[in-house]
Amino acid sequence: MSSNQREWQALRNLLIPVQYNHLVAGITGGVTSTLVLHPLDLLKIRLSVNDGRLKSRPYYHGIKNAIKTIYKEEGIRGMYRGVTASCISAGASWGFYFYFYNSIKNWMLDGNNQITLGPWNHMLAAAQAGSITMVLTNPIMMVKTRMCLQYADHYMNIPTYRRYTGIIEAFRKVYKYEGVGGLYKGLVPSLFNVSHGALQFMIYEEMKDWYYVRTGNKKLSHWEYLGFAAVSKLIAASATYPFQLVRARLQDQHQQYSKLKEVIKKTWKGEGIRGFYKGMTAYSLHVTPNICIVFLIYEELAPSD
Repeated sequence: MSSNQREWQALRNLLIPVQYNHLVAGITGGVTSTLVLHPLDLLKIRLSVNDGRLKSRPYYHGIKNAIKTIYKEEGIRGMYRGVTASCISAGASWGFYFYFYNSIKNWMLDGNNQITLGPWNHMLAAAQAGSITMVLTNPIMMVKTRMCLQYADHYMNIPTYRRYTGIIEAFRKVYKYEGVGGLYKGLVPSLFNVSHGALQFMIYEEMKDWYYVRTGNKKLSHWEYLGFAAVSKLIAASATYPFQLVRARLQDQHQQYSKLKEVIKKTWKGEGIRGFYKGMTAYSLHVTPNICIVFLIYEELAPSD
């Protein structure tokens, strides 16, 4: 067999055995959770960039003040700014993530479902799946961030090429004025944030394996799925949140940072260590029900391993 044939066979072995239920389940869970919880995600993004340096947007004094200000100045629609881009982003991210994660696990197992991978292989599979997913979805995630950062009209004293009426216009303007690099702003911290998914899935899989060994039952109840998903997500979120904050600030159309180092330096100098955790409370309120919805739908729709 030639080297090209071996490479093609390896690719077939990686992708073909995995059922597309994983992809569909991930998309369904991501879109459903976003429709329910988008306002909390928007609060997290706006509070993440809430450094008080610019007059081109409001400064929020915590979650309650942010909710009150957004409702007063933008109405209930303001809480759903960017929801379409957010649904596309979440659906694509979770769909690709679950698909590649299970593809890589299948390849590691080489078709033998009687063995367990162990924590490090679970982490490795999750990290590889996360890296592929981030590269594929960064442009829509960047557009989502910018759509969420469209404030009330009287705050929009920024150049017209950084104002967007919809997703298509956002893509068009970013590509026209910032090039392909503009669509991939925030990719580096996103790749660092792959550790979030890797840590989360390692903990989640290990908790399930522990449960299987202890009880001999390989079918968890809904409450057990929810509990394992919530605990694993909160631990991972607490450890890796600064990567998400830095990504949001790099993608922010109201401030232009030249590079990652500048964001870290200015955040540290102006806000200290607490600056890297702005929006963490809103994120915690969002991420727990979010991951519960995603994992519950995923475990119901995807085939059991």
